Amino acid sequence: MTDRSVSNHPQDDSSWSRRGFLLSAAALAAVPILLPADPAAAAEELPDFPAGVALHRSAYRNWVGEITADGLWACAPAGPDQVAQVVNWAWRHGWRVRARGSSHGWSPLTVTEGTASDAPVLLVDTASHLTALSLDSASAVRAGTGVTLEALLTYLEEHGLGVTAAPAPGDLTLGGALAVDAHGTAVPADGEQRLPGQTYGSLSNRILSLTAVVWDEDSGAYVLREFSRAEADSAALLTHLGRAFVTEVVLRVGANSNLRCVSRVDIPAAELFAAPGGDGRTFASFLEEAGRVEAIWFAYTEFPWLKVWSVAPTRPLTSRRVTSPYNYPFSDNVPTLVADLAGRMVSDAAWYLAPVLGNAQLDVATVGLTATLSADIWGPSKNTLLYIKPTTLRVTANGYAVLTSRDQVQRVVSEFTDFYRERLAAYTAQGRFPVNGTVEIRVTGLDHPAEAELEGARAPLLSALRADQEHPEWDTAVWLDILTLPGTPYAEAFLREIEQFLLDGYDGTRVEWSKGWAYTDDAVWEDEEVLGTAIPGSFGEAVWGQAAGVLDRLDPHGVFGNAFLDRLFR
Repeated sequence: MTDRSVSNHPQDDSSWSRRGFLLSAAALAAVPILLPADPAAAAEELPDFPAGVALHRSAYRNWVGEITADGLWACAPAGPDQVAQVVNWAWRHGWRVRARGSSHGWSPLTVTEGTASDAPVLLVDTASHLTALSLDSASAVRAGTGVTLEALLTYLEEHGLGVTAAPAPGDLTLGGALAVDAHGTAVPADGEQRLPGQTYGSLSNRILSLTAVVWDEDSGAYVLREFSRAEADSAALLTHLGRAFVTEVVLRVGANSNLRCVSRVDIPAAELFAAPGGDGRTFASFLEEAGRVEAIWFAYTEFPWLKVWSVAPTRPLTSRRVTSPYNYPFSDNVPTLVADLAGRMVSDAAWYLAPVLGNAQLDVATVGLTATLSADIWGPSKNTLLYIKPTTLRVTANGYAVLTSRDQVQRVVSEFTDFYRERLAAYTAQGRFPVNGTVEIRVTGLDHPAEAELEGARAPLLSALRADQEHPEWDTAVWLDILTLPGTPYAEAFLREIEQFLLDGYDGTRVEWSKGWAYTDDAVWEDEEVLGTAIPGSFGEAVWGQAAGVLDRLDPHGVFGNAFLDRLFR
């Protein structure tokens, strides 16, 4: 299946050799380096900055290093009160404030590419101090927005609590995850009833209340204010895309579950993604059986890595008990062969190696699942839900959610994968290899506010999982992502075709905020029709306008924003 000859290629001496590639990934994974500020320079450039809030110079790097900014001013407030002080300073001096957590995202919602070191942009680090955790009740947790998902889920586990589903990376900060309606993969299995405190929607659907820094007309300043989810304004803050600064939230949670996760690589894509109506081992059949499914399909291969989670109170005889997360070390740490291939592709422009890289990644996964005894694992939910470390291969990604009815999931998956396969073959026939990563497919429920179990709870206005009132039959979202190495030629043109296929073919298509969208033939986040028409239209002009109006009223001076958000909400 794999062209083994490539693994015997002499070691590349370029700067993007295996060693260079791995060192670059490690550097990107590192915690941002904060260089202490020269007091004289700080006093000159940031006069009257709040005393007691240490200033630093810092670089900004997003997940793949495609959006970078060097030498920006940054600070790490000791608590919410200091955040408010910093925001008021920024307003009075004409600066903008950007909350920074782990910078694990792709889209320019935090910092835009080209932001100069002398720009009036202040990074406010949440992960240093906004990390408090406490139980508000037996089914609610109060959390600072700088806490990581791994820390939050660990805390919940220690108290017998957990969530239905969560994003795979444990390094995400809670504030960043909530700002973009982060999600996992879960719908009710056949016969499964939702448990108290749980939701099949996004993490934003768990919010009971939140504390944000907002403009107060009476005092003529920005103040901390707690919003109940029953308040109308909260609906815009539940998924705010960085147009607000939330310091603390109270989340609804439920009793923890033990989950079994079975991985398999023996089902051909043609069978797993087949058109509906057959009796084979289809994606939808596993969804019915377990409700928690993810397909990871390496480019130019025929056997996806399928993960199926199921609720299992006691350990099945064939399952290995896991007591910590990240149980796929062959995926979290870039293997030698994969690093060599990726390094050659980037340094030598050897993009024709994409099929070899795809098959190498499948081979590594196939062997790794067996070698690490991770094909069938079982344990507290956190230990099977979290599986991506910052040391994994850094790739760029597009992302969309297609709202549909549960009985149409297989149709959506089949039509999407057929189009992807056809277009990839057409590009390959022209000697073009626009994709060298994976297709990832997940399925969730929608953000039904009743699942928060709070009377009068509002639905998140800007969550991709917001129910569409004109289509009550849509009860499910199919999440579709395509990953490829940054800088891959023709990737933008290819992903534009995918985007147009989804927008034209499925009325329920919405963008995944943290990833790539609004493609032109040579750029991302640039298509004016998608930005100005398709995205607002996917929520409904009234809903989009309501969200924009609330966010503007709570921040009338535009302190929480950047040039890209200004375009998006214009």
